[in-house]
Amino acid sequence: MDALAVPTDRGKGWYLSLMAPNTKGPTFAWLDPSRLYCNSQALSDCVKDLLCPFQKEAIDLVVGIDAMGFILGSAVATTLGKGFLAIRKAGHLCIQTQSQEYSDYSGREKMMEVRLDVLSPGLQVLIVDQWIETGGTMKAAIKLVERQGATVVGVAAVAIENSEGGKWIKEKYKYSHCIPEELQSQIDKQYLDSFKSFAS
Repeated sequence: MDALAVPTDRGKGWYLSLMAPNTKGPTFAWLDPSRLYCNSQALSDCVKDLLCPFQKEAIDLVVGIDAMGFILGSAVATTLGKGFLAIRKAGHLCIQTQSQEYSDYSGREKMMEVRLDVLSPGLQVLIVDQWIETGGTMKAAIKLVERQGATVVGVAAVAIENSEGGKWIKEKYKYSHCIPEELQSQIDKQYLDSFKSFAS
């Protein structure tokens, strides 16, 4: 599918077919969702789908996770008319921060951090990331937000895989993602039938 084309029939999750498969091997994520951001209608529809479950929630601030969560999180914040707070990989903020260790989808041990002058008790926060595979990155972000007293009203991502961590997040927090039920099993097997349309 042409990355910039918009189909006449835009059913739920139509834009997922824009996502590209991994062509570089096992040290990379199994797909690249960011291709859908190149299509303005796809990005708009994705954000609308993510926000649907939160229409009645009071959200004060959107938090996005370094790095691809910045794109989707900023789009969500702009749509809501709210501010955006970045959770960064450690070592990038030149101010006082709080940090949290975590393991990413590849099993690598990492550290993320957040500034100390924005989050406060009672603040209602929506956390956005591009993809939740093992859940380790999102769990660390939740800890950083809650440790400063803010409330996580929900978690949003293009997809939440039914891994142990993904299931934990779905059980503990209100969540949204863009995956229709009939595609969840493909997501969990880390393969999409739409990949067949991509040249190797």
